[in-house]
Order: sequence, then C-alpha cells, then structure tokens
Amino acid sequence: MRFVMLAIVAIFPVVDLAVTARFARWSGVPLWVWLAASGAGGLWVLANERVQFRSRALASIRGDSPLRGLLDSGRRVVAGVLLIAPGILTDAIALLLLMLPINQRGAFTPQPVAAGGTTYRAERTLD
Repeated sequence: MRFVMLAIVAIFPVVDLAVTARFARWSGVPLWVWLAASGAGGLWVLANERVQFRSRALASIRGDSPLRGLLDSGRRVVAGVLLIAPGILTDAIALLLLMLPINQRGAFTPQPVAAGGTTYRAERTLD
C-alpha cells in the first residue's frame, strides 16, 4: 500500500508537466510562459498572505475565532505553494482552493472593515 501511495506521489508531477506541455502546445503559448505566470502568481499569493496573517493573528487575540483565520490562511498558503509547483493540474487545484468561500460569514455581502477601534459597514443606496 505504501508503494502505491509513493508511486502516485512520484508520478503526479511528471504527469502534470506532460499535461501542461500538451496544453501549451495546443494553445500556442510557450511552456515557460505558463510556468512563469503560475510561479509569479504563487509568490504573489504567499506575499499577500504573509501580510494578512499578522492582522488575522491580532484579530484572534482580540476575540475572533482563531480557527477561522488559521483555516483561511492555511488554504491560501497551500494554494500559493500549488501555484508555484509547475503544472496546470496543480494550478487548477490551487484556483479551486482560492475560490472556496470558507471565510464568508453566512452571506456574500460586504464584510465589516475595522478602521481604528470601530467597524464600518458598507451602506447600500437604491438609486
């Protein structure tokens, strides 16, 4: 059983690169463009998550649920690492992770933003 799992983990990057090479050939875009764009996107996600993790950690100290922030940060870090890994299949998995509405509090309405010590809600106007 361990051998099968190890084989799957070892073969997946090779299959992913083969699929990416075929997709690059089919689309006419060079392979290095796909890999460079994906790597740059992954680095951008990780850099932004590093900044946002600090504010989430402070919010959890103030009383918010620390598990919600940890789950959201972990999801973004895994997505950033998957974007850096070469291949279109890992990029698709990373984009699915980024699209998950994990940190939404019930609805897709604008969330309150903390500025200073108070929170402000976006006002809706019906014009």
